[in-house]
Amino acid sequence: MERRERADAARNRQAILRAAEDLLGQYPPEQVSVERVAAAAGVGKGTVFHRFGSRTGLMRELMAERVRELEEAVTEGPPPLGPGAPPVARLVAFFEALAVLAARNGNLVAAYEHAMLTRKAAPEQPREANPIYLFWHRHVSELIAAGRPDVDAEQIAHMLLGVLHMEPIASQLRAGEHDKLAASYAELVRGLMGGR
Repeated sequence: MERRERADAARNRQAILRAAEDLLGQYPPEQVSVERVAAAAGVGKGTVFHRFGSRTGLMRELMAERVRELEEAVTEGPPPLGPGAPPVARLVAFFEALAVLAARNGNLVAAYEHAMLTRKAAPEQPREANPIYLFWHRHVSELIAAGRPDVDAEQIAHMLLGVLHMEPIASQLRAGEHDKLAASYAELVRGLMGGR
């Protein structure tokens, strides 16, 4: 019985995440409510709240699902994204993968930001304290420090990652355009690292 309940819960979780992702592909973020997600997933609104706690929690979990694959590629995948390539090649590969991820999930990022801004509960931790951001920042700053020990790698990593939240860039990503951003990141990284 308990096994069946766990299987049902896992199926519901996947159905809810799929429904949220599908709806984000069809509607602006502010129109993707818990009620709408629950109806599309074929579950009750209470099930969504029980599993994710809030609309913000749902969007956070969907974001985590999307970035898990990138994190695995960075830590265990083949070079240049994974270990084994020079720092400059790894940085270029990381920012290219990040631009693709952001473009494919532009509405999700916007929905998460919207959920954070409109939530009724006390404000959460700042973006810079989010585990996803912390992982990305640590990865980027370590690679910069490996190639350029003479610069403030942590500050530069914040600056490079902060570009993703600038409105002109964010609007390009929401439109699915990532090539220009990836090319610009590559130029910045090569200029910073000097081909190291």
